[in-house]
Amino acid sequence: MGSPRKSAVARVALATTAAAVLASGCGILGGGSPRNLDLISVSSPRFRDGAPLPPDYSCKGGQGNPPLRWSGTAGAKSVALVVDDNNPRIGAEVHWVVFNIDPNTTELGENDVPRGARQGQTTNGKVGYTPPCEADGSYRFTVYALNSELDLQQGAPLSETLENIADHTIARGRLTAATIE
Repeated sequence: MGSPRKSAVARVALATTAAAVLASGCGILGGGSPRNLDLISVSSPRFRDGAPLPPDYSCKGGQGNPPLRWSGTAGAKSVALVVDDNNPRIGAEVHWVVFNIDPNTTELGENDVPRGARQGQTTNGKVGYTPPCEADGSYRFTVYALNSELDLQQGAPLSETLENIADHTIARGRLTAATIE
């Protein structure tokens, strides 16, 4: 194992890389986008856009990821999902990356990963849903329609996964939870 200082430096470097990719990537993963993208409608039966995230899906709960539904991915070769938070107090953090979701899939169950899909690393280096903890965060559940499957393995590094998603995005939709209940 590395020293605590090296681990802290690695975490800062990874968070900085994730923040840069979230803010760049042609703006696809961050705010706006210089190219015209089709829109995907994203919803959840557990919370509305702009409403708080139910605590069951935070680090205080035990349900894992919330269920999601989407439409507008016709013509995609695969679908990806990124859950992130750009908390101004603590910085950008990616809580989950799922890619190579079958393009015919239109929903994700509670605490579920679609068959055949792969998960990439999160900001903390783990693979899988990392529940958010900051009550004042703004948690974004973004679904991306991609023009191909990603040639990445399960557990792929965060920066590589985000760059690949950005490079292949043809449509995007987002559901945002403003804080945690």
